[in-house]
Order: sequence, then structure tokens, then C-alpha cells
Amino acid sequence: MKIEKEMRFLDINEKDIEKKLKTSGAVCQLYKAHQCRYVYDFHPKDPNRWIRLRTNGVVSTLTIKKVTKHTINGTKEWEIEVSDFDETNKMLRLLGYRPRAKQENIRSIYLLDGVEISIDAWPRIPTYMELESDDIRKIEKVIKKLNLNNAVSTTLDVATIYKDVYGMDIMKVKNLSFVGEEKYIKRN
Repeated sequence: MKIEKEMRFLDINEKDIEKKLKTSGAVCQLYKAHQCRYVYDFHPKDPNRWIRLRTNGVVSTLTIKKVTKHTINGTKEWEIEVSDFDETNKMLRLLGYRPRAKQENIRSIYLLDGVEISIDAWPRIPTYMELESDDIRKIEKVIKKLNLNNAVSTTLDVATIYKDVYGMDIMKVKNLSFVGEEKYIKRN
């Protein structure tokens, strides 16, 4: 288990951020990968704990997430890499789990000074950026380096951002995809 230390910056200008990352010496690890995930509820259902099966077409992971509080270090995560996304989904079904939702996003990942920086485009909301590290001080230094001090930041998880910031309850959306959103479809 690890405790995630992460912060998100909402409604970013992706091109400006990419320029800042390049001039700051960030190294691109993944560029505009289409990610697909299934989200499963525990039995009994707990809104602060869920199972996620995710792939970016190269790496697939199975993760248990537990939000203990909405702070920079308030999410616990147990994650393993799995060899086959579809077979893992079949195994979960055999264990009695049915996906609550299928979700997709487009993600780019950069590394800067020990911080993983993800630029995430999700359907129906503006693009945001996530900073994650094993050390909160590293995140704080990258925030200063990229001059993000005045940006809109949050430690909320994705579902809570959708609900509290954008007024959409994705816990009730079975298929969250880019279908019909031309600006994202052209990116692939």
C-alpha cells in the first residue's frame, strides 16, 4: 500500500503548461495516451473505496483506492500490474464484480524533479494537471518552479471534482467517453 501525495490544478491551458514543462527540463514519459478503465464497487458499496482496472494500451493495472480525507495525502492505493486487461476484467466478473462504469481519458506524463506530472483530458470537463510524488516538499517546489501558485488547485479525487466543481455525478454515468467531443477525438 502507498499513500498518494497528489494535487490537481484545474482548467489549465495545456499548451502553456507543456511549454513550462519543456523549459523547466521535464522529461516526457507518455504523450497523449488513450486510457480506458473499469470502475467496480465493493460489496457492500462504499463511496470512499473502489476497484479500478486501467490500461493505456501498454501497461494495465488493477488498483484499490480508498479516500480517507480530501487532502494532499488522503488517498491510499494498492496497485499491481496485470498482464491482460480483458482477462483481468473477466476474472473480476467471475468473482462477482460488475463494472459500475467504463471511463476514458487522454493522459500525458512528465517527470520533473522527482514529481510525476500528468496532464489529463476527461470528457465534458476542462483539462487538468496532477502532480504526484512520494514527498510533499517536492510537489511544493515544482509548484513554485512552474509558477502555479495562483492556479486553481484541489486535492479532490476525479469523481468529486466532477460532482463538486462541474455538477456532474459520474458515479451514475455508465460510459464516460469522448464520443461526440471532436476536440479530443482529433488528438488520437
